[in-house]
Amino acid sequence: MKSILFILMSSIALSGFGQLTFEKSEYSARREKLMDKIPDGMVILRGAPLPPGDSPFYQFNNLMYFTGMEVPNLILIIDGVHRTSTLFLTISVNEAKGEGIPVDLVQDPGRFNGIEKIMPFDDFTGFVTGQAKNQCILYTPFNAEELQGEVSAEKTQSLKKSMSKDEWDGRLTRELQFVARLREKFPDNEVKDCSAFISDLRKIKSKAEIDVMREAGRIGREAHLAFIKSTGVGVKEWDLANLFEFTCKKEGAQGLAYNTIIMSAENIPYGHYHRYNRTLKEGDFVVLDAGPDYKYYTIDFSTSFPANGKFTAKQKELYELANGIREVCVHRYKPGITLRQVGQDIKKYLQDNGYNPDEQRFKGLISYGGYNHSIGMAVHDGMGTFHGPDEVLQEGFVFACDINMMYPDIEIGIRLEDTVVVTKNGCEILSAGLPRTVMEVEKTMSGR
Repeated sequence: MKSILFILMSSIALSGFGQLTFEKSEYSARREKLMDKIPDGMVILRGAPLPPGDSPFYQFNNLMYFTGMEVPNLILIIDGVHRTSTLFLTISVNEAKGEGIPVDLVQDPGRFNGIEKIMPFDDFTGFVTGQAKNQCILYTPFNAEELQGEVSAEKTQSLKKSMSKDEWDGRLTRELQFVARLREKFPDNEVKDCSAFISDLRKIKSKAEIDVMREAGRIGREAHLAFIKSTGVGVKEWDLANLFEFTCKKEGAQGLAYNTIIMSAENIPYGHYHRYNRTLKEGDFVVLDAGPDYKYYTIDFSTSFPANGKFTAKQKELYELANGIREVCVHRYKPGITLRQVGQDIKKYLQDNGYNPDEQRFKGLISYGGYNHSIGMAVHDGMGTFHGPDEVLQEGFVFACDINMMYPDIEIGIRLEDTVVVTKNGCEILSAGLPRTVMEVEKTMSGR
């Protein structure tokens, strides 16, 4: 006899008693938009399994996007033919109570996210077999699913390199193994990749998502300020990294968007350096690239500053150049413009201020309108549908404006990165409030 069916929603996924992060209409609208893309079939999404050991459980981003439920071993079917959604899971009352979740929260999931059908996990195979007889197309993501701090495209390539292409391993990724099983069990049905469909949906954020990311921005700003104010000669990078994470969690984040990056001295050239193996010295210039993960949404900020709190003449010159380019970008972003067009404004700014835009250090900034990438549930969100310099900005698009200029020969690195939201008439800077001018940085550090 099958155990009683319940939905287990952890407190991390709940913004209040009986509430998911978003309203029911938000989740329903997301599933309906995906149905519009698959009128000839159904999407099958598998949730994250329980982690080994005592590691905390995090749901895959795609399952959180469509259901809002932080529950292990879910399967969600979004049917574009019949325009319904079905969730498969089995969990006992005791397991639910053991997590401290009120029973009324777990008895009626549709009340919270609008999913029409709930079925036992063991019924999945029979259900898909029945649907497959209609020769509908079976859609599922071919790219790797994301956990906290992961990026689908990058994770996919990493797994292929370490597993699939390793002559002593040869395993498929979890997702491609599922694709192979679907093709084996349903040879008369076409199995297609829906990664790009979902990536495209996640790319443009709703007002509710932007509200969450705005709070993530506040948390990230507080953590950057705490880090900057605690930086000084003789301070260990290890202590600063721990301070950043502590501040994020104290302010409400569930974790970090990615490993906190701290670059200084001989480590300036390494864009993702996170060994934290230096004690800051006189003359060091520090780059902090870090952000929180809040309710499954991430923020990406970078700040740069002298360890002793006072810019040298050379540090000031290079910093003000980078910040000038940043100002051009954030004042130019608006709907309808491409990043390539923003790059031309950078070029004009350099010419007007006596710089040669043909110098190698400006090449990427001009080509791409800043080193940009989309941001959302992953720090490189929706990159499968990001068009680089030809991206036409749309209202609700959230991305990084990353001005990155490294001078390893003199151990100075300038990285000024903002997360921005394209609005109706321009953009909103989610990192607003961080010290950006030389005067603002020195004033912030003077109160250490």
